[in-house]
Amino acid sequence: MTTKARAPQLYVIIDTEEEFDWDAPFDRRARAVTSIPAQQRAQDIFARYDLVPSYVIDHPVADNPEAVAVLKAWQDEGQAVIGAHLHPWVSPPFDEEVSRQNSYPGNLPKSLEYEKLRQLTALIERVFAKRPRLYKAGRYGIGPNTATILQDLGYQIDASIVPYTDFSFDHGPDFRHETPHLRPFLPARDILELPLSTGFAGLLRKRGAGLFPMIDRPLMRSVHLPGIFARLGLLERIRLSPEGQGADDHIRLTKAMWDDGFDVFSYTYHSPSLVPGHTPYVRSPADLDRFLDHMDRYFDFFFNELGGRAATPLTLYQQWQDRGKIWAADL
Repeated sequence: MTTKARAPQLYVIIDTEEEFDWDAPFDRRARAVTSIPAQQRAQDIFARYDLVPSYVIDHPVADNPEAVAVLKAWQDEGQAVIGAHLHPWVSPPFDEEVSRQNSYPGNLPKSLEYEKLRQLTALIERVFAKRPRLYKAGRYGIGPNTATILQDLGYQIDASIVPYTDFSFDHGPDFRHETPHLRPFLPARDILELPLSTGFAGLLRKRGAGLFPMIDRPLMRSVHLPGIFARLGLLERIRLSPEGQGADDHIRLTKAMWDDGFDVFSYTYHSPSLVPGHTPYVRSPADLDRFLDHMDRYFDFFFNELGGRAATPLTLYQQWQDRGKIWAADL
């Protein structure tokens, strides 16, 4: 159990989206959402720890009555929060060319990014009878206009930033200088930014922000330098997600971040990962069993060993408001 003044808090955000081939070009016709009922296995795990997950949903999900019925039942029973997740290539209006650059919503002209999110927001509000207040950009693709668009549409929370991570090689945002600290999503000071829990573990973690980009260059990756640093316990970048990393990694990251003063943690994954074959992370039923086991083991550590508490983005937003828009642990 923790002896700090405040217990750590954990929330879950699920990128709830259509199934598509991650290695193929983007296709407006790829709108199947058969993985939504499969979220029940994760819901069963969440319930054991009193976790209420947030499903940030995109247009194919919100436009599918069967998917909506599953998610709305959980929402109405207090077992889920619904937010918005914008995949531009499958979200009307379809005024842009389908391309990798345009797959990041923040790269679109402001008027088009706004209209796509306005239509998605209105659809979610209509079918769920509740307006979404949480947003996570598809492909983490925020841009220079995203904050003001969210403010104009009444959002209170953004959860798109991936600290210490660069997507610019693929036309996406560069988050190398972002940290996991909760803060206003500037320039929209009334919107709370909840970054993904991505951080560093190892003896050199305090220097991770400057050191990791040096060892993660293409030449260094070709000689497996990041893996060598990780195996030696010197430095590794870890994201709190069961996609690609396991419970032991997550426990190591959480202990390091907790020791360094962080007390809010974000656990994330993509909804299609709960059906084998839809994402690179789960290819077989055995993979899925391991995926869920890692989730369960991590939650057991967080709540039963670390003494954590379950949260949602909405409860964290209220805490932020109550504290005068300051997150004390991050000062």
